[in-house]
Amino acid sequence: MGLNEKFFKSAAGGITASDNFEPVIYTGNGGTKSITSLNFQPDFTWIKQRSSPSRDHVLNDSVRGANKILYSNLTNAEDTAGGSGSAYFNSFDSNGFTVGSSIYYNGSSLDYVAWNWKAGGAAVSNTDGTITSQVSANVDAGFSIVSYTGASANQNVGHGLDETPQLIIVKNRDTAGNGWATQSPFSGGADYHMMLNLTQEAKNNVDWIWNDTEPTSSVFSIGQNGITNTSGDKYIGYCFHSVDGYSKIGSYTGGGATNVTVNLGFSPRFVMIKRVNAVGNWTMYDNVRQTGSVPYDNYTILLADDAYQEQADDTIRGIQFTSTGIVLNKNYDLTNTSGSTYLYLAIA
Repeated sequence: MGLNEKFFKSAAGGITASDNFEPVIYTGNGGTKSITSLNFQPDFTWIKQRSSPSRDHVLNDSVRGANKILYSNLTNAEDTAGGSGSAYFNSFDSNGFTVGSSIYYNGSSLDYVAWNWKAGGAAVSNTDGTITSQVSANVDAGFSIVSYTGASANQNVGHGLDETPQLIIVKNRDTAGNGWATQSPFSGGADYHMMLNLTQEAKNNVDWIWNDTEPTSSVFSIGQNGITNTSGDKYIGYCFHSVDGYSKIGSYTGGGATNVTVNLGFSPRFVMIKRVNAVGNWTMYDNVRQTGSVPYDNYTILLADDAYQEQADDTIRGIQFTSTGIVLNKNYDLTNTSGSTYLYLAIA
């Protein structure tokens, strides 16, 4: 699919944001709760308790199964603690999801946000790589969920998309102590990585993580590090690329005391930002935790690498959502230090 055809599909309404991604907020009831406001059945749901006390981020997807939990701020192995009728994540439903009474998902009177992505439904085998993967891919929306089993030696893995991913996130499901490796051309490319669970800057580990190889329109490569490839260990990957009018992955240079405008081509519903060349948290913003109309200032922040509850402080933090993108309007180290490079993922 060429660029012009992809843009035409987006501009003509082929990609409708609310049919592929939706953030929702809710207040827990301490029992069983169904969220039924989505226009689609999600395949990936990322939930964070917003209020005190602090709780870990919990990530569930349909490829691993609704009863499997990972935590973006931890290096824990996958927990099996969900499924129908459980206190945790019960099910992915036709217009949302159902959760049980756990404080991570639905504690009484606690506030939550859930970011929901549509992939491709039931996973299918993908033999594009040297490792056969199980893939649920939403090709039009540029998002796929990839499950594979490590094989130690340098390998590559089919991701199911028809364009090269611009952000890849991989987690070892079996062995604790392995973090969330990310790869992006906007954070150094094939021989660099950042960890979703850490504040560290982009690190050059040569071929240990990504085999010093750029992804292609069909596969991404993995080296001989347990973070992405230990023989017999199970892994999950989330792959993203930009889609005109729907999503954008890119970078910008901080301005410090000078405002920085990032033109996305749409008004965002969700933005995640990470400082590349120095330490800094993975900051997460969305427009459902705010009030008012576009443009407005989004000062409420969550951190993908940290369990802290939602924070708001408009004296130091400033990200404004506009009708065409974002404006960084405060001298804030996590989003707008002068001369620093920042990676972002934004969704309309």
